[in-house]
Amino acid sequence: MTFSVIVCAYSMERWSDLVAAASSLQRQTRGSTEIIIVIDHNDALLARVRAELPGVTALANRYSRGLSGARNSGVEAATGEVVAFLDDDAIAAGDWLERLARGYSNEQVTGSGGAVIPLWEGGRQPRWFPSEFLWVVGCSYTGQPMRITPVRNLIGANMSYRRTAIVTVGGFREGLGRIGRRPLGCEETELSIRIMNRFSEGQVLYDPDACVQHRVPRIRMRPAYFIERCYAEGLSKALVTRLVGASSGLSSERSYTLKVLPRGVIAGLRSGLRGDLGGFGRAAAIVVGFAATTIGYVVGKVHPSALT
Repeated sequence: MTFSVIVCAYSMERWSDLVAAASSLQRQTRGSTEIIIVIDHNDALLARVRAELPGVTALANRYSRGLSGARNSGVEAATGEVVAFLDDDAIAAGDWLERLARGYSNEQVTGSGGAVIPLWEGGRQPRWFPSEFLWVVGCSYTGQPMRITPVRNLIGANMSYRRTAIVTVGGFREGLGRIGRRPLGCEETELSIRIMNRFSEGQVLYDPDACVQHRVPRIRMRPAYFIERCYAEGLSKALVTRLVGASSGLSSERSYTLKVLPRGVIAGLRSGLRGDLGGFGRAAAIVVGFAATTIGYVVGKVHPSALT
């Protein structure tokens, strides 16, 4: 089994993060066939990668600006049987690829990914920030499996798929996914649903021990960003359901909404009553986050123009 690892980058401001990501890939216990860094319409950054990061292949995004186009450019250039994706502000554990590879010993497995651990700037998670909403900062959240389990989709910072599966379904859909700092997403969700629909007997595996760390800057630790990101997630879900239907597009969200969030609110209130004032903040944040996500979804369904 051969692996190509793709890292997409767009900003010179994250240079040190990109260097750390590439270094973590070069220290893997299981080597990759190639490390491909795709630069999203930034010629200066592309030139710097080529000049200062040995041992990687640096490419320009051949398609429209955005994460989906950049990933597709990397997939087209990849030669590995499996294509893995790591964010430019993430650091892979030394055995990351080794653990991902174990899933592919089953020929029915079309995708494999793992946990994304937040690396908080300043070293601490804000007391008000609920772990149920760590997806807001692109990390694994309360409610995800605690053991190797088939799932609907993986987190974009830590995922892999057989290259043939990605190519067969036409790659990531442009128009979905982050463009610069625009916080829309769900392109990996939509891709995974198409792969599972095409390969009906296939599985996408989540292995919580296949870990990467994801840097969370202070700007993403603010309540305003939290609300903005929740609203954008609602918009993204509205677009995904337009493309693949509500049954597939919201299958995982139903259990999360009906079971995980109520438990989180109750746990926060109990912590608050025991003297942890942050517990009241976490309970409130769950309610506000759910409301913002719901409003975004409704707006996206009623006003499709909001999705562009």
